[in-house]
Amino acid sequence: MMLSALSTDLYELTMIGGYYVAGLSGRATFDLFVRQLPPTRTYLVAAGLEQALDFLESLRFTADDITFLRTVPALAKLPRAFFDQYLPALRFTGDVWAMEEGTPVFAQEPIVRVTAPVAEGQLVETALISEIMFPTSVASRASRVVEAADGRGVMEFGARRAHGIDAGIRAARAAYLAGFDSSSIVEAGRRFGIPLSGTMAHSWVMAFPDEASAFRGYADVYGEGAVFILDTYDPLAAARMIVASGLRPKAVRIDSGDLIELSRQVRRIFDEAGLRGTAIVASGDLDELRIAEIVASGAPISGFGVGTAVSTSSDAPALSGVYKLAEIERGQRLVPVLKRSHGKRTYPGCKQAWRVVRDGVAVEDVLSLANDDSPPGGQPLLREVMKGGVRTWRPTLAESRERCRQQVALLPRDVRRIVDGDNYPVRIRLGS
Repeated sequence: MMLSALSTDLYELTMIGGYYVAGLSGRATFDLFVRQLPPTRTYLVAAGLEQALDFLESLRFTADDITFLRTVPALAKLPRAFFDQYLPALRFTGDVWAMEEGTPVFAQEPIVRVTAPVAEGQLVETALISEIMFPTSVASRASRVVEAADGRGVMEFGARRAHGIDAGIRAARAAYLAGFDSSSIVEAGRRFGIPLSGTMAHSWVMAFPDEASAFRGYADVYGEGAVFILDTYDPLAAARMIVASGLRPKAVRIDSGDLIELSRQVRRIFDEAGLRGTAIVASGDLDELRIAEIVASGAPISGFGVGTAVSTSSDAPALSGVYKLAEIERGQRLVPVLKRSHGKRTYPGCKQAWRVVRDGVAVEDVLSLANDDSPPGGQPLLREVMKGGVRTWRPTLAESRERCRQQVALLPRDVRRIVDGDNYPVRIRLGS
């Protein structure tokens, strides 16, 4: 869904109106970052940049937008020329540096850095925070789920639990970026090329007189690719019925009960009947902690379906994402600025974040001014993705997904640990 120029908070519009009247048109740099990580996360995974850049490229006020803004009481004192001349011509003409999607990120590090005429940079604040923070939260949770699954397949199917279908589609993209294998939401497959997967609902089984006819009817249509759900009534009885009926499904899904014990018993029933190729997948309010427990038990489950935990990022549904002014043009020179508010102090200046890698392992990040020298072994994390309002970088989702796999693997294993993970060091090399 393309965002309109009105996807902003009113105070951004009152400020750009004020900048217009004051003649304040110099360039400014804004940083989008997270103040602190949620208690359940030791790292985040940057996501949402593709949609954020779509918004910036398409930014413009339509005639209908401007007609509405003329009716907003808070804007009533602005001069007519603001509505007649300034807004119709306004486009985003700035430069954007950002962490590539799939990059692990930590508190205080700019995920996106915007340098633009001050009104343009101000106007896009709300949209950028929204477009970046939600997918980043989802991708971060999904990365933990992938870590817990330890090589087993993971399917995303949380659109029905998401806060609106568009949020569900974006969550599917973020989860796939972070390493999920597929999604159940078909629009995500069409829009992003994500592989689709799905089984059947309990209602299919309940629509038939008995499970045998339900499974047989499904197999008649989908053949060896059929996946049956076992726990509509009694999962063990359903497994024995499959054997007795001569059916050989690709997989079966267990959605409730003691997943560890049920999977062992179903595996035994299938193996004794020669159905060693029929996989068992599990679902049912799973998250990374439950999946880690299942994997540690050695249960014969080859894949997991995860919904609510990822699509709503239920452990951290809102990140502490902020968008703050870091420098402003005064007298044809960019001057660093900072905020001194208690508990919300910011760091001044145009910044770069570096990841120091030694022997194939990330050992620390360094946050410095953009024109400072790289620390030894440092790899720059912010790259130019837009110049003069035009994109300079457009990776495919597959490339971003592979970047995520590689970059998360660089983090120390103790940082990636699901429970009681270590804090990763970020060294601040800035004045304040």
